[in-house]
Amino acid sequence: MRYKLPIRKLQVVAAAFLLSTGLAAAQQGTVKGTVKDGQEVLPGASIFVQGSGAGVLTGSDGTFSLPLPAGTHIVNASFTGLAPEQQSVTVRDGETIEVNFDLKTTSLNELVVLGSRGEPRSQLDTPVPVDVIDVKNLVRDVGQVNLNQILNYVAPSFNSNTQVLGDGTDHIDPASLRGLGPDQVLVLINGKRRHTTSLININGTFGKGSVGTDLNAIPTSSIKRIEILRDGASAQYGSDAIAGVINIILEDNVNELRASITAGGFVSKNSEGGIDGETVQANANYGLAIGSKGGFFNLAGSFDFRNPTNRMKEFTGVIFSDYNNPALFPAPTGADITNAELQRRGLTRSDFNSRIGQASARGGAISFNSVIPLDNAAEIYAFGGLNYRHGESAAFRRTPSQLTQNIAEIYPLGYLPLIGTDNYDQSFATGIRGKVGQWNADLSNTFGRNQIDFTTSSSLNASLLKASPTRFTDGGYRFAQNTTNLDLNRNFDNVLSGLNVAFGAEHRYENYQIIQGEEKSWGDYGRAVQVGVDATGKDILIPSLTGNVFTLKAANGGNYAGGAQAFPGFRPENAINVSRTSVGLYTDLALNITQSWLMDGALRFENYSDFGSTLNWKLSTRYKIGENFAIRAAASTGFRAPSLHQRYFSATSSLFVDGQIIQSGTFTNESRPAQLLGIPELKQETSINYSAGFTGSFGKFKVTVDGYYVRIDNRIIYTGQFSGSNAATASPQDREIFQLLSQANAQTARFFANAIDTETKGIDAVLTYSERFGKSRFRADLSGTFVKTNIVGNVKASPLLAGKESTYFDPASRIYLESAVPRVKSNLTLSYNIGKFGAFLRNVYFGPVDAATNVEADAQTFGSKIITDLSLSYDISTSVRFTLGANNLLDVYPDETIGGNRGAGYFVYSRTGQQFGFNGRFAFARLSLTL
Repeated sequence: MRYKLPIRKLQVVAAAFLLSTGLAAAQQGTVKGTVKDGQEVLPGASIFVQGSGAGVLTGSDGTFSLPLPAGTHIVNASFTGLAPEQQSVTVRDGETIEVNFDLKTTSLNELVVLGSRGEPRSQLDTPVPVDVIDVKNLVRDVGQVNLNQILNYVAPSFNSNTQVLGDGTDHIDPASLRGLGPDQVLVLINGKRRHTTSLININGTFGKGSVGTDLNAIPTSSIKRIEILRDGASAQYGSDAIAGVINIILEDNVNELRASITAGGFVSKNSEGGIDGETVQANANYGLAIGSKGGFFNLAGSFDFRNPTNRMKEFTGVIFSDYNNPALFPAPTGADITNAELQRRGLTRSDFNSRIGQASARGGAISFNSVIPLDNAAEIYAFGGLNYRHGESAAFRRTPSQLTQNIAEIYPLGYLPLIGTDNYDQSFATGIRGKVGQWNADLSNTFGRNQIDFTTSSSLNASLLKASPTRFTDGGYRFAQNTTNLDLNRNFDNVLSGLNVAFGAEHRYENYQIIQGEEKSWGDYGRAVQVGVDATGKDILIPSLTGNVFTLKAANGGNYAGGAQAFPGFRPENAINVSRTSVGLYTDLALNITQSWLMDGALRFENYSDFGSTLNWKLSTRYKIGENFAIRAAASTGFRAPSLHQRYFSATSSLFVDGQIIQSGTFTNESRPAQLLGIPELKQETSINYSAGFTGSFGKFKVTVDGYYVRIDNRIIYTGQFSGSNAATASPQDREIFQLLSQANAQTARFFANAIDTETKGIDAVLTYSERFGKSRFRADLSGTFVKTNIVGNVKASPLLAGKESTYFDPASRIYLESAVPRVKSNLTLSYNIGKFGAFLRNVYFGPVDAATNVEADAQTFGSKIITDLSLSYDISTSVRFTLGANNLLDVYPDETIGGNRGAGYFVYSRTGQQFGFNGRFAFARLSLTL
């Protein structure tokens, strides 16, 4: 329910004048009442008036009394762990108005819109599991400041971590639901499909080869709550909803200003200088009422600042070879003289460290949500936002010994390349909904766009020798999506105990682009083509960026590397501009056979312009036993269309693979290398999903338990690295691959392919208990997930790949799918409030994970850990709250790496097997304001 702004402003001004002249008593009234939680009173509940600083706390008997100026006011009541409530009251001169509040717990009683095309249902009534996360209240206590990390610690089935040395992936954290891929969960905003990012994850991170949604582009101050549907829902919502759906509900409050500023940093045993990774985030939210029928305009914004961290201790590889000191070694052989040369120069190995930790980031976001009521119970709505983030991540340091990648006249001691990203995100949705006859109708259009531009600095193009610049514009990505929906539903009360009929249509347009970088960012100026022989027998060479003759040699005889080191720009042949459309039709029937028994069925047909059609179904049921217990089950099929990124992405990038830095090229499935290996065009992934469970509410104790099984066929993978050969004994196939890779300035080739089938089995459980002790309030939440994904059957490879299956789907890729994120994760959260004081304690158990490696000797499992978060809060007034706390209070780190997983000292902690990151303890302080 929404309320209009205070009216008759002249009366308010006049009242203020009379107050100043001593006549206030004649212009005031009183609001009094009781705040309860069901039958129990709530001492210490906050009562405040929007738009003013007026407020009080309830006494030991749960009552309050608040004097207010004459006029209309919106009075709010809130208590930690309970859903806030507001009421509009009109106070007259000298009168006392009684206003009582009955606050409800948010667990299981919260209405959710996910999983149903009809009226919202309570969590107890849904036939599939839906988590509801009250972000507005949660962010007051936790130290995590971006949405991915907030969900990682509050929702056990959700996994996401800040990545390291993943280029653009360092700034867009891949996220997983139920152990499946980032592109197998659908994200909605206010029930409308959110666009994905333009970035495809191609480096050594979880979610390799996938395209996810950038949740961090959405300011947390704009979010009212988040619904997570943990069940397949492609028949209802379309592609990508194999693992489930995340629906972000935007804030709709009015006449209330909420603002906060959070500052913190990593205060850890491994922090550089005692503290690093300093973070500042400022948030604000304010809403205005529009008219008197519930219209509103809510505006939110945020500013983020994050410094980098480094957890590398000492570089153990070769820094100087005898080529770096020709005075001592007139006939160098490449021998390692690092220790002697460091001593002679007065340097240490740590002076040549890379930066292994979180990237730096700066940015801001603005978001709005609005509804304008019309006549005849119709309304126009709109929401959207803008986000900009500039990030800077470090690549692997190039040392003086890497002669083909360094020019000593520019960088005598080597250099640390920096990869800059400028990430722009825009979205806008608008629609009209209301009654068409007896049907509820909703017509909407949602547009979203993401743009990422790359620069490489503190680098060089070695093939330009001393003429090389040190900063390059590398090009970037673009992705745009426009979705038009028409949804209708109607409830028929006279069919058994009620039938809801829903149907609709969707049209979606997608466009994907790769923008070429400047020539110096990708060109190899040491190449030429031979066009003949002169009279003396000398080759006649003409410079060519794609030639097969190398003319520039380093002192060790190697070819000088072309392109910007660490992140070569996109070549002309990489640049693309492709589009596709899809059309979907669905119907959804929800039949209440009795007051206790619900049956729900959905059917969806979808046609894509680039790969054809798909038909999917879903059946679900729920049976209530009494008023407080229900059993439920569901079965469905699903699909995920291959993204345009996976179909058309091509580029060359620097990779760290089993201790070596190599240049790896990604080629499309229509390319000649793909044809040589028999890699077919991409087609859709298909799935079948089964789930069953129960949910109950027993007074102060609430529980949900659900088991599930997901089978995915033709799952798209990002292959291992194929390398050709120019040896005399090489096959014609390998010779041609070698030549094609050489032209692309690459040593290996990778592709996207429908190569495997997988099975995922798991159990999710959520338990909640709340209790009041005198003037205090206690709440406990225990939740956990147990999930296992396995490859089933043989790898699907063409006859041309005979003998290369272990490269096509390599062991590291298998680990990324099966065990690079925790299979077991649980969360115990305790909150306690008494008067103005509050305490929040959370322990999260992260199960073991494996290192993704292709070297059997480096196989490693990182053991389980428990991370403790603690925060203490104090209400300075009804409007101001101060919170002090720490994430990872006990400064826990993952197990250290061994062997090749450590590289040349780069990775003390794994970047491939991710549990909770490796930055250590984060201490923070937050000041929150509510007016």
